[in-house]
Amino acid sequence: MESHKDVKLIDKIVIRFSGDSGDGMQLAGNIFSDISAAEGNMISTFPDYPAEIRAPQGSLSGVSGFQVSVGKKVYTPGDEADVLVAMNPAALKTNLKYLKPGGIIICDADSFTEANLKKALYITNDPIEELGIDPDRIMLVPMTTLLKHTLADSGLDNKSIMKCKNMLALGILCWLFDRPVDKVLAKLKDKFVKKPAIYEANVKVINAGWDYGHNTHAGLPTYRIDSDSAKPGIYTDINGNTATAWGLIMASEKSGRPLFLGSYPITPATDILHELAKRKDLGVKACQMEDEIAGVCSAIGASYGGHLAVTTTSGPGLALKSEGIGLAVMAELPLVVVDVQRGGPSTGLPTKTEQTDLMQALYGRNGESPLCVVAATSPTDCFNMAFEAARIAIEHMTPVILLTDAFIANGSSAWRIPEEKDFPTITPHYVTADMLEQGWKPFNRDEDTKVRYWSIPGMEKGMHRVGGLEKDYHTSVISTDGPNHELMVMTRREKIARIANDIPLLEIEGRADADTILVGWGGTYGHLLAACAELNAEGTPIAMAQFRYINPMPVNALEELKKYKNIIVAELNTGMFADYLQMHLPGKEILRINKIEGQPFMVAEITERVKKLIK
Repeated sequence: MESHKDVKLIDKIVIRFSGDSGDGMQLAGNIFSDISAAEGNMISTFPDYPAEIRAPQGSLSGVSGFQVSVGKKVYTPGDEADVLVAMNPAALKTNLKYLKPGGIIICDADSFTEANLKKALYITNDPIEELGIDPDRIMLVPMTTLLKHTLADSGLDNKSIMKCKNMLALGILCWLFDRPVDKVLAKLKDKFVKKPAIYEANVKVINAGWDYGHNTHAGLPTYRIDSDSAKPGIYTDINGNTATAWGLIMASEKSGRPLFLGSYPITPATDILHELAKRKDLGVKACQMEDEIAGVCSAIGASYGGHLAVTTTSGPGLALKSEGIGLAVMAELPLVVVDVQRGGPSTGLPTKTEQTDLMQALYGRNGESPLCVVAATSPTDCFNMAFEAARIAIEHMTPVILLTDAFIANGSSAWRIPEEKDFPTITPHYVTADMLEQGWKPFNRDEDTKVRYWSIPGMEKGMHRVGGLEKDYHTSVISTDGPNHELMVMTRREKIARIANDIPLLEIEGRADADTILVGWGGTYGHLLAACAELNAEGTPIAMAQFRYINPMPVNALEELKKYKNIIVAELNTGMFADYLQMHLPGKEILRINKIEGQPFMVAEITERVKKLIK
């Protein structure tokens, strides 16, 4: 395939794919992201799909989107797109607001039928003029006509032919951004290995898209996206849910404990269950339970039986699991609870992102039920924090709630596949043979850490029972004695507090001389980092800190924050983490930037609000 002669080098590009849920926009976007990651580009993606199942084709409510930023110093999927791919009039209408002024539009001209315009609530028959689009900035491609011509002799029926239209758009983008078509074809070969006719059809369509761009717009330049210098290794595109699953598998390998998952499907956490269900070859036991309560209780049983036990959910499911998690707190068993946050309350916004489960994770159980709460900062960090959640759970004999969110769980980033030596050995807090010989009792603790010992069924002289009734500190006999209950409450509380000695210190980024610090937690990291960089570049000194360990906080966290005149907390809720910090920093005013729209921050929103607050 002939390469285009006029190729311009650019630092980064933002592309938004949009169309009906059945148009394959997520697949096209993911393939473009995969091959870009393999080329050495940094990437950040944002799948934005509707909650409606099979919304009417061509309707405004049925539009699905996928945004990806590719290039150097990419921390977010981008505030606005440089290129918008719109497969029908509804997609054009709903996604035009995400396009930069002067951005390019690639659109299926054949989709501008009277019926489609009516479904998308256009007033006129000229959507270009009606939406105020510059005709010079839109490539009206007769995709349906070109598609049918390309596959006329393929033997496929019309429905199968139309499913290839997303690959036509992808071929045009490969031409426009000098992406290697052979790597796209390799991805498609893997996907359609059992459907050779579909693979061959897509090969023709990809090439037809590339040829259309090259032949029809030969006078225009194409673009090559620059890459940062990267650490040598194997890179791939990974989303947060897959990274979470793989991090748990790594923890199982490094701890020597088999992995058990007991879960009930719930958007947007279900893909963790799907991924782990594939890994029987690695000894993973993944059980789809009948409800959320059964999910957590099966995991507690597996933990008692000596497994690295995990249950996954989203906000409504975390509420249902609360009593079971309280049992794991009292029984002092290791348990990892992954909460992929979504909009609420109740069923809420299943496909949208929020950070509104923080208080539920910290306090959403009856009685005094302290546990460890951690949060992942990016799709790739989901791997690290899943591993870390498992490590803390096993070494400190406690439930750990890992908070991710729909944005980083469904979004993806370029990821260097780590080596096993990059991660420490996890050392389970087993009861030892000597302790068993000396008459070990289940209430015995390591007095330095307050951690109990793990006796796994089958250990000779290690037989014991656990349960949800309060026990005597010294004898483990059921007790309703008031002073003993207070002692047990304070002991469990102290055990969690001492985990602070076993986690990294809080890192401060940005300007060392700043008197304002921008603070976040979890999946907002990329947006806050980009905002901090922009503010510092334009002369507004800002430092920033992103919390991954929330309970307990790093031992240096509060002292570091006290150094700053202005503390600004940005989060996708009404101010939960700000309230949490305020509780620990009495007398220090915590300033706030909040958003609760089911969408991630835009960098411009953060920079504008920071400037207003520090004035």
